[in-house]
Parts: sequence; C-alpha cells; structure tokens
Amino acid sequence: MTTLSIDQFRDRFPIFKSRVYVNSCSQGALSTDVEAAMQQYLASWHEQGSPWELWVEQVEALRTAFARSIGADRDEVAVMPSASGGINAVASALDFTGARSAVAMGEFEFPTMAQVWLAQQKRGATIRWAKATGDRLEADAYADAIDERTLIVPMTHICYKNGHKTDVASVARLARDRGAYSFLDDYQRTGSGPIDVHALGVDFMVTGCLKYLLAAAGVAFLYVRRDIVERFEPTITGWFGRINPFAFQIDSLDWPPAASRFESGTPPVPSAYAALAALRLLERVGIDAVGHRVAHLVERYRSAAEGSGFVVRTPPQADRRGPLVVVQSSDAPALVARLAGRGIIGSCRGNGLRVSFHAYNNDADVDAVIGALRAEAALLARVEAKSV
Repeated sequence: MTTLSIDQFRDRFPIFKSRVYVNSCSQGALSTDVEAAMQQYLASWHEQGSPWELWVEQVEALRTAFARSIGADRDEVAVMPSASGGINAVASALDFTGARSAVAMGEFEFPTMAQVWLAQQKRGATIRWAKATGDRLEADAYADAIDERTLIVPMTHICYKNGHKTDVASVARLARDRGAYSFLDDYQRTGSGPIDVHALGVDFMVTGCLKYLLAAAGVAFLYVRRDIVERFEPTITGWFGRINPFAFQIDSLDWPPAASRFESGTPPVPSAYAALAALRLLERVGIDAVGHRVAHLVERYRSAAEGSGFVVRTPPQADRRGPLVVVQSSDAPALVARLAGRGIIGSCRGNGLRVSFHAYNNDADVDAVIGALRAEAALLARVEAKSV
C-alpha cells in the first residue's frame, strides 16, 4: 500500500476546490476513494445479482481494518448499523435488578448515549450524573457519581457542544477500581488521531463512520474487551449474532465467543464498502500524521479566535480538547448561514459555532474561517475587557 502525503490526501476530496470544509464533527467530507467504493458495490450488484459471499467478505475486512486502527483484536469488534444499536445491544445484556443498578454518566453526553440509559430506568436502572463545571467535566466529578451500586459508566471522549475532552483513562480506572464497567463514546474523535483502547482500559467503546472516519451513515462499531465478551447475552439480537448465521437455526441460540454476539440483522453492506475505503485511505496517510495535523490546526484556530477577542468555549490545554473548537455566538444558526454564503461550511449546537478539522484541512482554511469571523464579528460573543 503506497503512502500519501498530507497534500495528496487533501487532493482526494473534491469539495476543497470550491469550499472551505470545517464540519467533520457532523459529516466527513466525501473522498474519491469512498465514491469509487460505492460504485464498486453497485457494480457488484449489477453484474453478479446477489454476491453475498463477496459482500460478507467486505464486512469482515472492515472489522479487521477497524480493529487494527484502534489497537484491538478483530474478535473484540462488532459491526453495527449505528452507534445507538451498539449501545442498546450492551444495555439489553445488563441486569439492573441486582445490587449494582446505577448508571453514572456525565452531563456532556450526546443524546444517543444518554437516552439509551434513561430508557433502562424502566428495567430498574437508576441514573447518577457527573456534574460539569461550566465547560469542564473533570474525573473528580465522576468520582462523586460512582460507588458500590454503579454498574456502568458511559462517557463521551469529546463533547459535541463545546469540544471538551474527557480524561478517559482516569475515569475508566476509577470505574474498574469501584467494580463498574466503563463505556466510551468515541464518535466525536475516532479517525482524527491515534487511539489504543487497550491502553485506555475501557470495557466498551462505540463509534461510527459518519464523522472523522470519513464514510457514510449506516455503519458503526462496538468494541468489547475480550475477557468480558462471554459474560453477556444481549436480548436485542438476530441471526448475525450467531456462531454461523447461515445455519438458519430457529429453535436455539448459540453465542460466538466474540463481540459479534452483539450484532443482530443483515450487515450494512453498502456502508461497509464506503467505510473500508475510508479506513484504507486513512491508513495510507497515517493516523499519526492525521493527529499531528489536526492538533496544529486546532491550536492555530483556537489561538487566533481567542486573540480576536471571541469567546472560545473549548479548553486551551492540548490534552483536554480534540478536533472540535466551539466559539460562542449571539445567533449561531445565522452565523452558520453567513459563513456558508462565504463558502465556509461549519455547524452549530445552540449558540456555539462548531469548527472542526481533519488532515485534509490546512492553514489557509483556518485563516479563511478567522477572516470570515472577524467580518461577521457582530454575531459573535466578545470577551469582556478586564478593568485595571
């Protein structure tokens, strides 16, 4: 596999010929590689009709490639249709009627994660919240929420609304020391830099391909630590959660000794083609190179926004932020529309303008966004001058 430079990587995303794209936190840009993979899938359907063996091989190749990208083994990865599907599969395998029935989660969760656990209250779960302090959520807040009654600790890696990065290793260690499972939502980070799930010490992780993994909706991943896999029998299941789906048995359940036991229905083949192409593209540029580029761009943008007097809600410390930077606006939807008129594609949540970077971005993109923000400064919150 030939390697790509950062500039060659950027060239594979046609949108940059006409737009400044800084919205990977919502949707990764479309590469020629992913487009070609989708055409390959359609061609196989046209030419061979129903080549299911070929299609399942693509899904298995995707499982292997993703596992390698996060430092996991392939039998620790389930290929899911969505992050919600992965979270629900785990939730369905837990018993909330025993001494441990509490879910301790932070106030920075994306609704996908939070709502699944709120729904478990009907099955006996109780919810305890790790409280945020402004735009910060420290490990100590989780320490206050986790006790001998805690069953599982969900946590987002990067907060979707302010860019704050959770100290995942510390929270996972705290959960383990107190006898609880840890469950990482890495959707707002995976693909923007290196990750090693074994080193982080999490028990579960969910993520998907829509954002920094640069593919399409319809495919996601659930990581389950190898030595706990066989403790769980999800009640949300289906024929692809069996040892051999094509045995077509209807009178019994068998459970593979792998994370694939959390899968359910027919795999998302079209999205798997796209996701595999995107992962291979990221492998060619190198995830370390991606991480270095993203870190550089985030600091350049954050510093420039702060230097312009704008209210930056994302932490200044490099180890407490990811690829997403949020600047406070007085009317963020209007600001997003004004930026779009200038050829800049970003997004917002509430009145926070979200700008996110990938390795396909460059310094000129950062400067273009900063220039546009200065031109639209009337729509941005300003840091109050301190009296001397």
